[in-house]
Amino acid sequence: MSEPLLRVEDLKKYFPVKRSLLEAFRKKEERYVRAVDGISFEIGRGETLALIGESGCGKTTAGRTILRLIEPTSGRIIFDGTDITPLSQEKLRPFRRRMQIIFQDPYSSLSPRMKIGDAIAHPLLVHGLAEKEEAKEIVLKMLRRVGLTPEEEFYDRYPHHLSGGQRQRVVIARAMVLKPEFVVADEAVSMIDVSMRASILELLESFRKEYNLSQLFITHDIAVGKLIADRIAVMYLGKIVEIGPTEEVLRNPAHPYTLALIQAVPSIVRRKKERKFRITGEVPNAAEIPPGCRFNPRCPFADELCREREPELVEISHNHFVACHHPIG
Repeated sequence: MSEPLLRVEDLKKYFPVKRSLLEAFRKKEERYVRAVDGISFEIGRGETLALIGESGCGKTTAGRTILRLIEPTSGRIIFDGTDITPLSQEKLRPFRRRMQIIFQDPYSSLSPRMKIGDAIAHPLLVHGLAEKEEAKEIVLKMLRRVGLTPEEEFYDRYPHHLSGGQRQRVVIARAMVLKPEFVVADEAVSMIDVSMRASILELLESFRKEYNLSQLFITHDIAVGKLIADRIAVMYLGKIVEIGPTEEVLRNPAHPYTLALIQAVPSIVRRKKERKFRITGEVPNAAEIPPGCRFNPRCPFADELCREREPELVEISHNHFVACHHPIG
């Protein structure tokens, strides 16, 4: 097998919790929000890995840390055989062209003072890939490519002239204009109408085929992950609790949290004999992670072992891993 394009090894990102004056005076031990707490995975060339979990589980932090938009606390990020973790910003610059991000919120990720054409052309000019006139031609072709026509009109519009779906296409165009090899798509369809989601997913899939693009697709919706991903990684409170091929994970979920996410997907037709499983409460505070299995306060199957010892990811079938003392099935 060929080397993966991206390999993440024991990646961690901790944020210090600000102490009060009294706590500082008493020299109380500093606490940390363990947003990403030791995750490891690989993404092959042309592969899409969906990173799935509830809000607050660390998905977005993981994506931004991998791109070095946030500096990691520890661990390694290996891109195309190069460990980019210790690189300075200057040495990281050539990798910026090859690694892009599609932000979750198209309303805040576009400058209201910059025309659409200028926003998409900006990466080309920054990286010295084209002069102004050439960049405009490339941008017009990209606008047409993402379905924003007549492209000449969209080029001179401002973000507030566009709908949410159109803005998301602009954000995608800005990321794809550099023809990257790897993209982090952070909740790329969560803020647009349901009727538009399929077309955005189809657009991303077409870029994947055209560029042999690798993607980390971050989403809270496991149904969306099913549509676009080759593999699924389920994240909970800073840890990956299950990872494997999409069909295998969805047909045979081994972690109770994965099962709960699957059964939370609305369905018009439900089998009467289907085993109902729902979790209560919310993701705990990442500054106060419970001992043992992180999911144990919300898991009906938890026992003393779960409350005392944290499970490790183990392979239960081919390329299907789970971190659970009592896997389902």
